[in-house]
Amino acid sequence: GHRISFIYTPRNIHRLPKTPPHLASSFTFVEIPLPKIEGLPENAESTMDVGPEDQGLLKKAYDGMEDDVARFLRNSCADAVIYDFAGFWVSSIAMDLGIPRFLFCIFPSWFMDFCGTTGDLIDELKDRKSPEDFMSTPKWVTFGTKVAYKYYEAKLIVGVGEKDASGFSDAYRGGIGISQSDAVIIRHCHEFETEWFNLLADLYQKEIIPLGQLPPHFQETENPSSDNWVSIKEWLDTKTKGSVLYIALGSEATPNQDQLTELAHGLELSQLPFLWAFRKPAASTVKLPDGFEKRTEGRGMVWKGWVPQLNILGH
Repeated sequence: GHRISFIYTPRNIHRLPKTPPHLASSFTFVEIPLPKIEGLPENAESTMDVGPEDQGLLKKAYDGMEDDVARFLRNSCADAVIYDFAGFWVSSIAMDLGIPRFLFCIFPSWFMDFCGTTGDLIDELKDRKSPEDFMSTPKWVTFGTKVAYKYYEAKLIVGVGEKDASGFSDAYRGGIGISQSDAVIIRHCHEFETEWFNLLADLYQKEIIPLGQLPPHFQETENPSSDNWVSIKEWLDTKTKGSVLYIALGSEATPNQDQLTELAHGLELSQLPFLWAFRKPAASTVKLPDGFEKRTEGRGMVWKGWVPQLNILGH
């Protein structure tokens, strides 16, 4: 019975799977072009199109959609609006219009708990500016836990509180978006990490609505006669059962050159058989170390096209 207006940029809307016919009448897709920003690669509209070094520019372009989104909401008669941390400015638009607001959080409870209150987020994690600050459990976690970051992880988490090319930090975006919301919808559930989930409600002083884990719908495996799968299967068949290391970073995790080089060198030194689903954004300049594929030929396979992942995992 709900009618949903889904606001996004044109290229991202065209990437979405086809709406099931019985739901099509419930959805309106609202295309708002992403403003051009100097330094942002052409046609880059999501984090899967850019490396980590350009994500601040992408958020800056995203912020440039504010006026168009405000114009749409003023004319929409919306009953509620759902937004994420990147579009934190949606909350103030909706507040002015008297529209109920829900922040959708894709991160698990414990991650958000580690960042503290909404005030801590708005203050860009306050005095916690070094990796060591995240390598032990925060003082507001009163139950027993061994959860803490390792040094190499903590180095990345420090960046959550640092301003990027957009002029804002991710912590600030999240803090404003949460503080101005009526409730937070989180991709999590009570059954996993119950204490962390309950702590989040205490920290934010808001209702936390669990959405569950959003598992993918069942997908059929690749056609057994497709060229992709035949080539990969023939290679896998030559390896000892359970011996092949599979590397797939997904569409969002885009390593920089140093990280990619270290990963390649680690695979080379390991002497293990490996299958690497190697994908990079079109605008990325990162490359494998010179001679890597030649030196690992036979033992390793670097697959640069689309991979039949379910077939590989089921082999």
